[in-house]
Amino acid sequence: MTKILALIIRKHRIKAKKSIYQISAESAIDYSTWRKIEKACSKDINLSSLWKIAEGLDILPEDLIKELRLKLGENFSITDD
Repeated sequence: MTKILALIIRKHRIKAKKSIYQISAESAIDYSTWRKIEKACSKDINLSSLWKIAEGLDILPEDLIKELRLKLGENFSITDD
């Protein structure tokens, strides 16, 4: 899940033609944190960070979640139920 979200975030950043330096400054997220997120080195992204990421990308947070859900598929679950 983290890898797919990282790819989605990176895709939107590149589409916006922004460097990691630029987007991290605009979104009030530290450069190294943004880089870790895009490299899928950050295991969990909290809600406030996800919101800042979406704002930096000029998209709605729910659009990131919807895109993630589509990529993961209908049968994806975090739990082992």
